[in-house]
Amino acid sequence: MTNEGDAHGSGSNGSKSGSPIKHYVLDTNVLLHNSQAMFVFQENHVVIPYPVIEELDTMKRREDDVGRSARTTIRNLDRLRGFGDLMKGVDISLLGTKSMGATGTLRIDINDHERPPILSKEAPDNRIIASAWAIMNAGHKAVFVSKDLAARIKSDALGIRTEDFLNQKVDGERLYTGYTEIEASRDLIDELYQNRMLATEKLEPFLTVEVEGEDPYVREVTPNQFMILSDVQDPAHSGLARRLADTDHLIPVAPQKKPTFGILARNVQQTMALDLLLDDDIKLVTLLGSAGTGKTLLAIAAGMAKVFQEERYDKLLVARPIMPMGRDIGYLPGDKDEKLGAWMQPIFDNLSYLMSTRGSPNQSAESKSSEQRIDKLVSDGRLVLEPLTYIRGRSIPHQFMIVDEAQNLTPHEVKTIVSRVGEGTKLVLTGDIGQIDNPYLDQSSNGLSYTVEKMRGVGLVAHVMLAKSERSDLASLAAERL
Repeated sequence: MTNEGDAHGSGSNGSKSGSPIKHYVLDTNVLLHNSQAMFVFQENHVVIPYPVIEELDTMKRREDDVGRSARTTIRNLDRLRGFGDLMKGVDISLLGTKSMGATGTLRIDINDHERPPILSKEAPDNRIIASAWAIMNAGHKAVFVSKDLAARIKSDALGIRTEDFLNQKVDGERLYTGYTEIEASRDLIDELYQNRMLATEKLEPFLTVEVEGEDPYVREVTPNQFMILSDVQDPAHSGLARRLADTDHLIPVAPQKKPTFGILARNVQQTMALDLLLDDDIKLVTLLGSAGTGKTLLAIAAGMAKVFQEERYDKLLVARPIMPMGRDIGYLPGDKDEKLGAWMQPIFDNLSYLMSTRGSPNQSAESKSSEQRIDKLVSDGRLVLEPLTYIRGRSIPHQFMIVDEAQNLTPHEVKTIVSRVGEGTKLVLTGDIGQIDNPYLDQSSNGLSYTVEKMRGVGLVAHVMLAKSERSDLASLAAERL
């Protein structure tokens, strides 16, 4: 992928003011990924090849988010059609998109361009790439934008400048972890625990970074960020603290002595996660980690404690995306619950463990089986397990809501979910960005990574990246070596 310095304005593919005008040729998958994609290219020209319209027309009948994106894109094009001839180009700003930075033009390319011999096959991708090829050969600055890796490789091989859709991408390699480790003085650590509070300004000497040839700067401590303090002289003398949201103070965080629905934290990151999960003032928690780090188990344990023991929330709602989100579960035999069971089995595994005598020590061995108790909670409506297919249009108040495998969601889908949250609801997003099944998402463009970075520093939101696998010795070994 080619990335020129003037190609990205405000985190998008649009150019900065004063840069040469470009012609951005959009692939179908870009518009299906984000129906508003045509409006983020600032003062440049947006070109939609005719095969894209044909593919959108095919996709519009789907009942999932892909179909919705196709229909929204078609409606936007129809509205633009009212302002002029789409074949010649229409001013995008006429649609009221200046607030989104869109001041350029959009046109539909209906020409069947002459193609290089390598693109002779009559395939939609080849016809779309041919549009960018023709614009480039006409002497214009053409940029082909696609989320299809193969299409990008083919385009780049022909010498066409090629890019992924960058508007909703973050740096997946440097994702916010939710905590910082620093060396501090013994007196500072002692003050934290003696006063049960520590002003963040007292950490500045230990957060100052010296850069040769530049002025030193102080690393930021954002709301709900954890600090792991190690004694400079005695590493065994340490402390754990979290910046209290919307204040300039740290509060000490100690491992829980009482299990949370039978679960105790096994490492410092799990201690952080439980601290956030059990804090009712934090409304959105994101937990990110590889397989076996305990993110789903901790989230469900906290939810069960809050709903079934403390009765802080009315229901525990656990949802997972059916990959891709919104796919009809009618392909499986049986009724809805039987179909759903195949998708939700990992959740049932965690629930069964927590409801067993081992996971919930207050239950006697003679009591009902864990499966029977789960069925009872489901029938009573206190435990709800469902796919995300039916989330759109709902309002979810007074619930502890967990969305597992959130790395398979697009930023738009995560926004849809978060906007469903009603008064008194706590939302937990869990996932592993190293295991993404959606073919058009990666570590930088998935909804979980996007949420972690974009919601960083908000007092109602907190995040922890779990690092150590605690599932078993074998699972830890596999995570490390395989």
